[in-house]
Amino acid sequence: MKNDIGIDLGTATTIIHVYGKGIVLREPSVVAVDTRTGKLLSVGSEAYKMLGRTPDRIRALKPLADGVISDYDLTGQMIKYYLKKVCGNSFFKPRVCVCVPSGVTEVESRAVIDTAIDAGARKVYLIEEPVAAALGAGVDITRSRGNIILDIGGGTSDIAVLSLSGIVCKTSVKVAGNRFTEAIIRYVRDTYNILLGDTTAERAKIEIGTVWDDPDEAPITYDVKGRSLSTGLPEKLTITDKELIPCLLAEATLITDALHSVIERTPPELVADLQSAGVILTGGGSMLRGLDRLIEKCTLLHAVHADDPIECVAIGVGKSFDYLDRLLDGFITYTSFK
Repeated sequence: MKNDIGIDLGTATTIIHVYGKGIVLREPSVVAVDTRTGKLLSVGSEAYKMLGRTPDRIRALKPLADGVISDYDLTGQMIKYYLKKVCGNSFFKPRVCVCVPSGVTEVESRAVIDTAIDAGARKVYLIEEPVAAALGAGVDITRSRGNIILDIGGGTSDIAVLSLSGIVCKTSVKVAGNRFTEAIIRYVRDTYNILLGDTTAERAKIEIGTVWDDPDEAPITYDVKGRSLSTGLPEKLTITDKELIPCLLAEATLITDALHSVIERTPPELVADLQSAGVILTGGGSMLRGLDRLIEKCTLLHAVHADDPIECVAIGVGKSFDYLDRLLDGFITYTSFK
């Protein structure tokens, strides 16, 4: 149906998929509000440009943290704004499917459902991120064949082994893209006594961030600008990819440890399937250079990126409407608008 909407409500980015149309919106999960009146000033890309640059009366912030809602009201306003942008002034209320982390609690699930209904949804479904990622990657999860998905977003990394339309074992850790960015900020502060902004550190992560040290490759340099903590003045610094490896590797190891624990709990018959299928990587955080090679070293399983890692989950959420009657209970929950 044309009014079936899938939402990848991410900590860093919100992506919306409309059934039959594909991805129609991709915006940062950021809002800007007037601190005096509480009025919403801007949402998405415009609000993202304000991060770290606002005067006292304007606050630019991310209403989601670690994959779950941290500010109920602002998240509701953000979803309402995006739904209106996608649907226009349509008379019919849409069915909405929202992906949530594997470790989401009942309270957090209820918050997502209530927020989506308040934003104008007729019926809300929740689907776990690894399941949506598998659907988006084109994996047939209805077969009796084991597949392991590692979805690394902005706030959480979700790992699940799927077989016969069900999750065999899973885990979710709050270590993902944002933690990599924070690790770079900490490293530069502790080593050079210079404080970087979140946006600057994120650009450095994308440009030169790596967790794999290849001795045959020459170091890649990158210039960053921040504030000296000793003088309080602006300062420019050149850093290399190789010096960032230890701080990023410390965070990445937490993800590989969680992946290892899931494989340990997987039945032997399915582990044999994983040996041939490998680990499917999705999410923007999985694009960190060298992460696939690190996973292969730690798990002895081949690691392969999905065709479109960043939008994979959103595509899967959109496809989930075709699987509403085929997925096992507990995969998708819903509530009717009353």
